[in-house]
Order: sequence, then C-alpha cells, then structure tokens
Amino acid sequence: MDLQIKGKKAIMAGGSAGMGRATAERLAEAGVELVITARRKERLEKAATEISTKYGVNVTPIVADSSKPADRARLLQACPDPDILGITIKPPAPNGDFLNVTPEMWRESIDTALIGPVELMRQHIPHMKSAGWGRIVNIATFSAKNPMVWRLMSGPARSALINYTASVSREIAKHGVNINNLLPGMFATAGANEIMSDYADAFGLEHKPEVVGAHFRSNNHIPAGFVGSADDLAPMAAFLCSPLSRFIVGQNIVIDGGQHASLF
Repeated sequence: MDLQIKGKKAIMAGGSAGMGRATAERLAEAGVELVITARRKERLEKAATEISTKYGVNVTPIVADSSKPADRARLLQACPDPDILGITIKPPAPNGDFLNVTPEMWRESIDTALIGPVELMRQHIPHMKSAGWGRIVNIATFSAKNPMVWRLMSGPARSALINYTASVSREIAKHGVNINNLLPGMFATAGANEIMSDYADAFGLEHKPEVVGAHFRSNNHIPAGFVGSADDLAPMAAFLCSPLSRFIVGQNIVIDGGQHASLF
C-alpha cells in the first residue's frame, strides 16, 4: 500500500527501540525523512544509522528526554516543521503494592507519560495548523482504559493523555491535523524485557524467566495466543500518519490480541 507520505518529515520520539523504532522503520520504508529521539545516545545513533542505510532516507538522531523542557526545546530547534509526530515512552516499572506508591512516583509518571507528550504536541501543532496538514500518533497503553493495579505508573497518566487528545483533536481537525492514539497491550519489546525484574519484585517472584513467564501467562490471558511484537503495531501507526487516515480523528485503537474484553 502506498501511504502517500514520501518526502514528508517526521519526528519519532522514543524511536531507538521497540514500538517507536518499528514505527520509524515503517515511515522510512514509505520514504519519510526522520528525526528520532531517545535518551541513550549509543543505541539511538546505531538505530539512526541502521534505518538510514536500510531505507535510504535521512535519519537525524537527537538525544532527548521528552519529559524535560530543555530537551523538548532542543528538539524544536532541530526540527521546527514536522509533518508527522509520533510519541512513545519506555514502559514504567510495575509498582507493586498500590499503598507503596509515593507522590514522587506519581510526579515522575505524570512528567513522563502526560506532560512530556502534551508539551511535544503543543510545540509542534502550530506549525501543522499553519501548513494545513499534520498527523500525531501517541503510542500509549491499553491500561489507559483497562485499569490494572500493578500498572498504576502507566495507566492513569495515559488515561489523562487520551482525554486531552480527544478534546484537542476535535479542535484542530478542521486544519487538516489529526491526533490518534494506539493502546498496545502486552508486547515483547526491549523496554518490556528491561522491567521483568521489576515485575518479579512487584509480585514477590523468583528472578527466573520461567517463573516470571508462567505468572505472566496465568494472569494475562491473550486470546490470540501470543505476546505481540513491535511489528504487530507499527503498520497501524504508519497508516495513521498518512493521508489515508484523514477521517480518523481522536480515536483510541487497542492492539492487544483480544485481551481487553470490551465493545468500545
């Protein structure tokens, strides 16, 4: 399918690994020039080189943490005029007992999963409006609409994010700028693998892959029968970044293998 975005410019925040990198690759495959950001310089620069070499497009790495104002400002200076903005963050660690969640933990969650994405959108929407076209895709989490007590550091902040985007998307759609959210369920990504020890600690498990895996499967029934990979989400993200999605406004699309049992 021709996504009709060849030659456009995209920022992919969190584009060095996982779902962010997979989305960046699908955009690069469609001929999009990229700016990718992440906090880890070495992994980011490696991803930029690999994507550029594979797809023959310009990929500029910008080391940045979207929760930090100075880093957002540096990104704006490097790319003030994107046509497309994709945003994802590393999944936060499971929180364990909800009674142990502190105000400091809430503030970090809100800065990372709510304020960071909101401020990225706020600084780039004016250009998109003036250009008369733009696409914004947040890769959030299905726990934004499927409450899970062990994912308090992930779900509530993203629930606020999808509330924000639902409101803002309807204000800017008339300018040709669409915001939509993807809500992934359980995916096997580098970020998810890095928090497996935190998952074990949250549930008092031995730090053994077979023990953690068995607990996860018994508490997370996925009708599809497998945990998703980043490539199970990236094509939908790329589609939402294209003109083909022009009538999709302010939606929250769950991609979870059927785990979230809801009609809407």
